[in-house]
Amino acid sequence: MQTNMSQMMGYDRSAMFSPDGRLLQAEYAKKTVKQGSTTVGLVCKDGVLIMADKRIFDKFIVAKSIEKIFQVDDHIAAGASGIISDARILIERAQLLAQQHKVTYDNPIDTMTLVKEICNVKQAYTQYGGGRPFGVSIIFGGIDESEPRLFLTDVTGIFFQYKATAIGEAEVEIKEMLDKEYKDNITIEEGIKLTIKMLKKVLNKDFDLARIDGAYIKSADKKFVRLDVPDLKKYNN
Repeated sequence: MQTNMSQMMGYDRSAMFSPDGRLLQAEYAKKTVKQGSTTVGLVCKDGVLIMADKRIFDKFIVAKSIEKIFQVDDHIAAGASGIISDARILIERAQLLAQQHKVTYDNPIDTMTLVKEICNVKQAYTQYGGGRPFGVSIIFGGIDESEPRLFLTDVTGIFFQYKATAIGEAEVEIKEMLDKEYKDNITIEEGIKLTIKMLKKVLNKDFDLARIDGAYIKSADKKFVRLDVPDLKKYNN
C-alpha cells in the first residue's frame, strides 16, 4: 500500500502519464487558470476586443500598476488568466517573436503563427521533467490583413480560434451570457458595453471600473488602443 501511494505521488509531481493516461500536472495547471481573474475576448465586425478583471482586493494598490491586458504588437493584443508572472514570460516571448519577424521579413507576424510558437513553448513544459506547466491561459486577439481573429491558448499547448470566449473564475457564467447576447455583427463599442455588463453581473458588489483592464484593435488602422477608466465610463450604462 505504501509503495502504491508513493508511486501515485510521483505522477502528481512529475511530467509523466499516470496509469489511467492523465497528465496530472497539466490538470492542476488548468485548475489554477479557473481560479484566475476573468478575461473576455470578442471578435467584432470592426475589430477585436479583450477585457479583464484586475481583481484588486487591497485599496492601497495603484490600479494602473496591475496589467492583465498586454500589447504584443501594434496589431496583436493578449489577455491572461492564471499565474500572471507565468503570462509575463510568455507575453515577452511573443513580443520578441513579433519584433524578430518584422525585422526579418519586413512584415507584421500573423496572429496564428505567433499563437503556434507560444503554444509550442507551453507544450514543451508538459513533456520534460525538471519543470512544471505554465499555469496560465492566454487569449490572443489580432488583425491579420483586415480580418479580426481571436485565439485561446490552453495550458497544454492546445489552441482554438473563437468568435467570443472567456477564461478564469467566471468563465461558465460569462459564456452563458455570450451564448445569449453575442452577435456576429457586434461593433467594438457594443462589445465594450456588453463586456462591462457581464463583468458587472459576475462581480456584483465588487464591480468597479478601476479594476477593469481592456484594449481593442480596429481592422481599419490595426492599432492597439488601451481602455482607461474615463473611456470605460462612457460605456457603463
